[in-house]
Amino acid sequence: MTRDGSSPDGLPPLREVIAAHELNAKKSLGQNFILDLNLTRKIARACGSLEGKTVIEVGPGPGGLTRALLLEGAAKVVAVERDQRCLPALAEISARYPGQLAVHEGDALEADWEALTAGRNGPAIIAANLPYGVASLLLAGWLETEPWPPWYERMVLMFQKEVAERIVAAPGSKAYGRLSVLAQWRTTPKIVLNLPPDAFSPPPKVSSAVVQFIPRDQPLAAGSAKMLARVTAAAFGQRRKMLRQSLKSLTPMPELLLREAGIDPQERAEQLTVADFARLAELMEHGPASG
Repeated sequence: MTRDGSSPDGLPPLREVIAAHELNAKKSLGQNFILDLNLTRKIARACGSLEGKTVIEVGPGPGGLTRALLLEGAAKVVAVERDQRCLPALAEISARYPGQLAVHEGDALEADWEALTAGRNGPAIIAANLPYGVASLLLAGWLETEPWPPWYERMVLMFQKEVAERIVAAPGSKAYGRLSVLAQWRTTPKIVLNLPPDAFSPPPKVSSAVVQFIPRDQPLAAGSAKMLARVTAAAFGQRRKMLRQSLKSLTPMPELLLREAGIDPQERAEQLTVADFARLAELMEHGPASG
């Protein structure tokens, strides 16, 4: 906001937009709006330079982050929104930034991201205050993108703080799990901003955090994302059991593969590093080396 209370983009303050379009946040859609443009601009700046870049945004709602991304220099924002009530508010932003905002009504879980960003200049950026109910599913889909390196150069995503802490958790901690391994296998995730409940309208019952993901040029081993997902599901699905037991759902003789990977069969899932899991998934997919 400027000193006289107006918005720097010349559009009405977000609180007025929400009132004008009667956009009460819907719990069923996991909606919690950030009204402070200074805060949304902080999130946008975590995306790095946006000059000339196409940005994918999921669940823009009344457009708080959308406006911040455009103010920070995004060449184009492609917003996916399933709530029809928000479309008129987004149309006002589109009118203010002709040709720079493309709004697609629909479910982000069914989106064809490469098609939506066709014609972009270089890799896209993903930036979103994700609906909490689908945040982990969307993240997993983006992390399992093939081929790799992916079509995006970084992601800046908001999660419940507990989920964000799982994403960046280290081996040996209670928070370390499937999401930690998948995220850290292909990207270097980092929490860049913590937000209290009162940063949102309405305030959620939990704190939130913004995580920045920078894709690795090469994952830690050559196995596929699908196999890594299967291995981590089996291992962490029975995390109190030793790996020689928990991996029996994948292979009748897990001890052989574990030893080939240099892993003690008596270890438990939370004790393995991301590189351990990557090596194990690669062996599970291609088999142990012949002796």
